[in-house]
Amino acid sequence: MAIHDIIKLNQVTHVNDERTILGNVQHPFIVNFYGSYRDNRYLYLSMEFLPGGELFSYFRQVGRFYEPVVRFFVCEITLALEYLHSLSIVYRDLKLENLVLDRTGHVKLTDLGFAKYVQDRTYTLCGTPEYLAPEMILAAGGHSFGVDWYALGILTYELLVGRTPFAPTDYRIHPSHTFTKILHAPIPWPTLPSSHHG
Repeated sequence: MAIHDIIKLNQVTHVNDERTILGNVQHPFIVNFYGSYRDNRYLYLSMEFLPGGELFSYFRQVGRFYEPVVRFFVCEITLALEYLHSLSIVYRDLKLENLVLDRTGHVKLTDLGFAKYVQDRTYTLCGTPEYLAPEMILAAGGHSFGVDWYALGILTYELLVGRTPFAPTDYRIHPSHTFTKILHAPIPWPTLPSSHHG
């Protein structure tokens, strides 16, 4: 990361928080962090190499996963979230692009840029619009660990169905349209083929 860009985009606290959290966690389903280094121009975060690639890439190839595969990934993600929550850390950015596979096919959470230590509630609107919990969108009462469980539900739906329940038909549409759907539209429950349940 270019230090100039971190400062220009007012991300110094954000990057320092991510580095601190990465340094304080160690879990089989969270990317391992080895340290940070800097020179005159760049800050480097050294993390484990995950040769399996993004879960997002596999998902785009197959369109959706069979239920036993979804159960496998969701169980591992659940364990990672439970661990973070036990340390009073809310993740706040669960999505396919932040899940990477190791060499044996196990999933690991990456990109803890929105993760935050929380004692009670926090009020920042952050994350990917399609995965945001209603309480995060409303903001008035703040949010806590529940936003991660909501996002896991959305992710589970996406892995089984092939899209998120409130996916915009056109990504040029303002996120407020997605927010309105999350707050007011019913979740469209599709009928999955019986072979999909394996």
